[in-house]
Amino acid sequence: MSFCVALFSITATASTLDKIKEEGKITIGVANEVPYGYTTPDGEPAGEAPSIAVHILNELGVKDVNVVVTEFGSLIPGLRAGRFDVIAAGMYITPKRCMQIAFSNPTYSIGEGFLVKNGNPEALNGYDNINDKSVKLGVMSGSVEYGYARDFGIAMNKIVTLPDYPSGVAALKSGRIDALAGTSLTMASLAQKDDRVELAQPFTPLMIDGKSVKGYGGFGFRPADLDLRDAFNTELGSFIDSEAHIAMVTPYGFGKHTSPGEMTAKALCQ
Repeated sequence: MSFCVALFSITATASTLDKIKEEGKITIGVANEVPYGYTTPDGEPAGEAPSIAVHILNELGVKDVNVVVTEFGSLIPGLRAGRFDVIAAGMYITPKRCMQIAFSNPTYSIGEGFLVKNGNPEALNGYDNINDKSVKLGVMSGSVEYGYARDFGIAMNKIVTLPDYPSGVAALKSGRIDALAGTSLTMASLAQKDDRVELAQPFTPLMIDGKSVKGYGGFGFRPADLDLRDAFNTELGSFIDSEAHIAMVTPYGFGKHTSPGEMTAKALCQ
């Protein structure tokens, strides 16, 4: 039985890679989260992950890259169900997610942050402040921040789950939550678009069980598509940290300062 399953996986993997090369087209999934992955008003892919994905896929001979937009929490189910072939949303590589999908090596690393009302009225400058006060923290459904809050020991009745970041900003401004959690890059980007909210500064670096929490984002593939993932990784290896890569992602706030260094998906999945 195990031999048959393995044989099926190999066949499925090869046919997926061959299919996109033969047809010259592929579909990627994004969560409409600036600056990681989103679409422009005319439906074109934009953001750190889609920009890199289009370049790498073009190098593989796939010139027609279509985009499906979904909620962040629906990305993994959507990939596994075949709605798209690659998750290009800057998704953090975590051991739990590695049990569901296969990841490319990371393309960036970044820390956490809070979005708060102007003036930070509740003085929320870190996860410890949430524990110490009668406040509520907003997190996006399916995001690592939910796990961070839980593992940090924040009471469940202080955590509000939201479908996306626009909903989070609205909840913050209405007073439903007192802070919105996400990467510092995303929070800074949201703050630039709304003059009623700001990035909480300074921010206490998040530590869980004595370890610094720093996220590494990459691309997601179906477990049967390891050949596609490996081909993608090969092209990625010579591109990340190159002058062309830095020039591509700088407009989105990324650059040498967000380099993943020598970190690999294998190490992050352990």
